[in-house]
Amino acid sequence: MGDESYNNDSNALHKTLVEWMMLRKEIEETIEIAAGPSEVWWQLTSFETYSDWNPLITRIEGELREGASLAVTLQPNGTPPLVLKPTVVTVEPERELRWKERIALPNLLEGEHSFLIESLGVHRVRLTQRQVFKGMLVPGAFALTAKHFQRGLREMNLALRQRAEAAHAMNEVARAEAQTAGE
Repeated sequence: MGDESYNNDSNALHKTLVEWMMLRKEIEETIEIAAGPSEVWWQLTSFETYSDWNPLITRIEGELREGASLAVTLQPNGTPPLVLKPTVVTVEPERELRWKERIALPNLLEGEHSFLIESLGVHRVRLTQRQVFKGMLVPGAFALTAKHFQRGLREMNLALRQRAEAAHAMNEVARAEAQTAGE
């Protein structure tokens, strides 16, 4: 019994040391969009249109459900494409989309990408896009990619805002025309 307790304590200590040694870096970009949560969610999850407008993530293939695997193609600022294979961990329509990726062996390099949609009132939201890197390779990987990735998040947010606001404006015009025609 004493040996079992020692092994459990040793494993817990090892896990604590590994967690302590792991590094974490975060990149975040937030933007306000003059459109409702449903419009922003629709634009964000219409993966088949990404190549038409998205300067960071040019393609996503896979099913939008928790536990599903995706194939996400990143190509920021004209760099060669990088295909990641994350697992979807959160799908809350009109609120949150999140996936996780292990880029290298456990505790070496892992990533988590999230999109958070916060309603600010009628036809207005705040979109926060966040990338979290964890692992012992973070200092090198982060130093090489942080500036390009930050710019890519910003450009994607701007493009998403333009697309969602244009769609919202077209819907408002169609509603006004339908109302006028019904009078």
